[in-house]
Amino acid sequence: MSTPRVILLLSGSLRAGSSNETVLRTARAVAPEGVRTVLHEGPAALPHFNPDDDAEPLPEPVAALRAAIDAADALLVCTPEYAGTLPGSFKNLLDWTIGGTEICDKPTAWVSTAAPGRGRGAEATLRTVLGYTGATVIEEACARIPVDRQSVGADGVITETGARERIAEVLTVLASSPGDGGQ
Repeated sequence: MSTPRVILLLSGSLRAGSSNETVLRTARAVAPEGVRTVLHEGPAALPHFNPDDDAEPLPEPVAALRAAIDAADALLVCTPEYAGTLPGSFKNLLDWTIGGTEICDKPTAWVSTAAPGRGRGAEATLRTVLGYTGATVIEEACARIPVDRQSVGADGVITETGARERIAEVLTVLASSPGDGGQ
């Protein structure tokens, strides 16, 4: 029996019930066989990034974030766009990853839930910041999957078949990407 590939799910939204959280909850529900998803608690618990604090001992939420990244085989990000870029809280999360090596060469992708014509600023900024972290962006796994609120069940999971299949496909591509094996 092979060990499942672990994909860490990172939300850039602080809002409960956001479309980004909906996509990540759906990813947990549709994860294919051989893929285990872990939803990170999000950026709210992290202190403001200060390079002076990026030393041992790390603040506990930062150490937990880096440990979760290190334990994962791949990362899936779902973040909104605020004012044409990443939300500040999510940029802060990514800033905390730059001083470590856990994300280096880690297969990483994102799903954008933005409506057509929106979200490109967040994607461009995310690509730039991930370049600084050393993450390996898996282009084939990056997707735009707008969320229709009418297709979200009471459990916060997307019910629409096409969106569910596309999210499962993203996970499959990401899980099959060569990586560091969580080491």
